[in-house]
This record gives sequence, structure tokens and C-alpha cells, in this order.
Amino acid sequence: MSSFKIMTVAELAPLLAEGKVKLVDVRTSAEVARGYIKGTAMLPLHLLPMQIKELDINAPTVFYCQVGGRSAQAASFAVNSGMTNVYNLQGGITAWVQSGGEITL
Repeated sequence: MSSFKIMTVAELAPLLAEGKVKLVDVRTSAEVARGYIKGTAMLPLHLLPMQIKELDINAPTVFYCQVGGRSAQAASFAVNSGMTNVYNLQGGITAWVQSGGEITL
């Protein structure tokens, strides 16, 4: 069985700039209110099982959360639901901010 792949912040930045990946933030609404990566789809982890079919099964999709734990769960669920090009952002939005990445409030 295939599994998700890990993506670093350094790998994500150019792909985002080129529009080559779909970002999915699986944090809670309260966490998202503190900032998110521009262009992100908001899909809290607890709603993923009910809304997984709304995601493109073949599109390169990067899940992220605060530090990478919940997004790893989301990525695993996505792969087990038939998605084929799934990534977990290593270190989550915390790593993104620490590397100088911009967030939207």
C-alpha cells in the first residue's frame, strides 16, 4: 500500500509560487484565525472524513497543521481514501513561519 510523502518548507515554497500544489490546513478555526498560508483550503481534521470526496484525487495535495502531527493523520487518511499524490508539510505552519514564510491573517 502506498503512503504519503514528506515535503519540507524549502520544497513547498517554489511549488506554491508556481501554483503546482493544493494546500489543505487541517487546524481548528481558532488556530487558522492566527494565520494561514495564502491560497490554503481550510478543512479541519474532524471534518475530513465527511469532505474528503471534495478534494481532487489526483492533484498534488499538501496537508499541514501547527507542527505536522494532525496533518500526518490527514495525509494518511487521504491516501487510504484513494488520493495518490499526498504530502505532509514537515514542521507544519510553525516551520513555515520560522523559515520566513508569509502568513495571511
